[in-house]
Amino acid sequence: MRVLLTSWGSRGDIEPLAGLAVALQDLGAEAVVCAPPEDDFTALLDRAGVPMVPFGPTVRSIVAKDRPPTMQDAFRLAADLVAARFATLPEAAEGCDALLATGLMPAGARDVADELGIPYMLATFHTFGLPSRHFPPGKRPGKPSSAEETDLKVLWEEDAQRVNALYGEPLNTHRAALGLPPVDDVRGHVHGDRALLAADPLLCPWKDKVDLELIQTGAWILPDTRPLPDDLEAFLDAGEPPVYVGFGSIAAYLSPDVAATAVQAIRAHGRRVLLARGWAGLDAIDDRDDCFVTGEVNQQALFGRVAAALHHGGAGTTTTAARAGVPQVVVPQIADQPFCAARVADLGIGAAHDGPVPTLESLSAALGTALAPETAARAETVAGRIRADGATVAAKFLLDMAGREKPPA
Repeated sequence: MRVLLTSWGSRGDIEPLAGLAVALQDLGAEAVVCAPPEDDFTALLDRAGVPMVPFGPTVRSIVAKDRPPTMQDAFRLAADLVAARFATLPEAAEGCDALLATGLMPAGARDVADELGIPYMLATFHTFGLPSRHFPPGKRPGKPSSAEETDLKVLWEEDAQRVNALYGEPLNTHRAALGLPPVDDVRGHVHGDRALLAADPLLCPWKDKVDLELIQTGAWILPDTRPLPDDLEAFLDAGEPPVYVGFGSIAAYLSPDVAATAVQAIRAHGRRVLLARGWAGLDAIDDRDDCFVTGEVNQQALFGRVAAALHHGGAGTTTTAARAGVPQVVVPQIADQPFCAARVADLGIGAAHDGPVPTLESLSAALGTALAPETAARAETVAGRIRADGATVAAKFLLDMAGREKPPA
């Protein structure tokens, strides 16, 4: 059995696929990942022993700029990614028995699977973007909804129209070249009748009843056994546990003084600082020895040795910190991150910063909550409730699906 897994997105979209691929291999199947040609992703998948097929532009070329992507950037990227899927996925899926797609709206993946006659499945790492009867859609490039509109059904219909505007023309152009009829609801077409929710039920509960059947597996975690670098080990051993600060691939959305604000707020609490550079290139603000700057490291090994983790609220980082039992301060920027921040606060395992731009005062207050003894105790309790078998659950489901379903070509 062989499965193609594909995504275009940040590390938080690619690492779970590596975890799922390893779980598939453990069950005796083959897995290949089709992902952006990012050096970080190539190294990640190579470490996991998973073959990779590159497609599309690098993510860093789109998001790691001094400004967020414009609407024109979004429409250009949508067309480019649809074209890249139709160009790359057919060959990558050769000999495969199923295709799973995730990341930024993977328009084109289902169409390739249907053309090849293999089962298709969408996966998501959060509920952001899934039609709901309880919350409105998030922001998406295109014509915005009226500020006065409150009817959720109307708002989600308008969201579907924005998806059509982004992806409809390029998708249907490529479908026509294959002799396939046009799609009039791209969002519904990509979602299908059912999808996998690769998120922990405690961190991301889903009780919504919509047309889409959502199968929640738990988060897809890639085991990481790498040791920490010697100089980082020395810093950790030299004093009390520091506060970790990292914003992953979030770069264009961050305020330029976020590192200085974080360092000052942490020092105000008498704590040492561990800065992760990330794609924003965070760096020390002086030469004091209470601050250490690191590159990409094993967060699974690191988070158990810090006093708190200050981050952007990506689903992967939130899950890793929760599993480690470390209190969190979440400064959300985009997409599902405000939801993750609110969930951390609701569970009592950290603080949700109000808004994306922290000040010294606001961040100091959030750290006060995270560093309180009761928060640490609660974080330790919750850690034991986070599932670790999500990738295996999903792998078994996919293999069962591939064995049962053979859609017509």
